[in-house]
Amino acid sequence: MIDDSPPGITVSEIGEITPELVEAFDRLIPQLSSSSPPPSHAELTEIAAAPGSVLLVARTPGGAIVGSLTLALFRVPTGLRAWIEDVVVDESSRGAGAGESLVVEAVHRASSAGARSVDLTSRPSREAANRLYQRLGFEPRTTNVYRRALETPPEDS
Repeated sequence: MIDDSPPGITVSEIGEITPELVEAFDRLIPQLSSSSPPPSHAELTEIAAAPGSVLLVARTPGGAIVGSLTLALFRVPTGLRAWIEDVVVDESSRGAGAGESLVVEAVHRASSAGARSVDLTSRPSREAANRLYQRLGFEPRTTNVYRRALETPPEDS
C-alpha cells in the first residue's frame, strides 16, 4: 500500500473476491467501456489469481470501492514489461485522488518487480486522465497501436 495517497484514499491489492467487489465492478466497468460487460465473480477470481496480474482498488475512508486498475507484468525477450490496464474511477469520486493513488501504486509495484518502464493507453477524449498520466511522468510515445478483433470461440455444450 502506498504512503503518499491523497488524504483518505487507500489502495490495496485484491486477493479474495467478495460480493462487494463484484458489485463495485458492476458499477465501474460501464463507466469505462460501453462495449464490455462487467467481469463475473469467476472472471475476477481468475484475474486476482493470475501470476502476471495485480488487481488494485482504491477505497474512500469509509471503505467504499471508488476505483480500480490492473497491472500486467510479463516477461519478453527484451525484459520485464509492465502495462497498466482498465483504469477507472467512479464518476462521483473523480478529482479526489483515487486515480493518482492507483497509478502511483502500480508504478511502484512495477519498479519493485524489476520493470524498466510502465506503459498504458488512454483515449484522447479522457482529457483529465491524460493530464493525470502526464503529470505523473508518463510521456506520449510515437508509435502505432494496432488492434485486430477476434471471433469469440463457441462455448462448449
